Order: sequence, then structure tokens, then C-alpha cells
Amino acid sequence: MSARAVYRYVPHTIRHVPEGGVTYEVFCVAVGCDEESGPQGEQEVAQDWALRHTGLTGHDVFRRVFTDHARVTRAE
Repeated sequence: MSARAVYRYVPHTIRHVPEGGVTYEVFCVAVGCDEESGPQGEQEVAQDWALRHTGLTGHDVFRRVFTDHARVTRAE
């Protein structure tokens, strides 16, 4: 006798959790530069870091990362 599995599709949703906040980070991607803004709670702080870094170094290409928290819930 062979084992048999039955799979059932159960819809879920994923949504931003406001109380988790959002973290903003900016990373310089110039060759040989490992500078970064570090995690910031406000987007303007990370952007200001990038502007200052460009002014000091001339580096002008950055990777921006926005991180949030999300909750998955089963759709009823």
C-alpha cells in the first residue's frame, strides 16, 4: 500500500506591520569603498549621509535598502 498526501491551497496575505517601522540604509558602491550610512530610522538621515559622502569623495553611485516588517495571515 502506498502513502498518499492531499494538499489543500490555503490563501494567505502579507502586509507591512506599521509598529515594526522601516529601516533605511545607503551603501557606496564605488570600487574599493566599503562606506555605508548604517541603519537609520529616517530616510532623510541616510540620504544626507550619501550627499555628504559624495561631497567628500566624489563617489556618486549608491545602493539603497529599505527594510520593513511584515506579517503573514491566513485569509478567512
